[in-house]
Amino acid sequence: MPKFNRFIGKMFGKRGRGLPESSREDPIKKGDEEDNQIYVKALKLRSLEDLDRIKAELKSGNILIVRFTPLAEKSVEDIKVAINELQDFVIGIKGDIARLGEDRIVVTPEQIKIWREKTAISV
Repeated sequence: MPKFNRFIGKMFGKRGRGLPESSREDPIKKGDEEDNQIYVKALKLRSLEDLDRIKAELKSGNILIVRFTPLAEKSVEDIKVAINELQDFVIGIKGDIARLGEDRIVVTPEQIKIWREKTAISV
């Protein structure tokens, strides 16, 4: 597996290839510094306790794709509670939330808005 990771790293420039020596970052030391990157993360909502992690990720500025099927298989009522709690939280931080298909939602922090196609209503 390490060879594969090195190959992928070289393909996508994870090792700083092509950068001047002074601007290359040591991946081990980077974890010590504050990371102010915005990430798109895929998470699973398995229980109501996972909401704390989701909220923390949003506060960090990350965009989340949350799959809620694992919780839905356990309790439909818990899904309703979770989605309502997330909606209230997202409104509070001026973020955005939208459904992606049957079993996923996308949740964004304040600076990221979700585009929605406007549909014409025919009479």
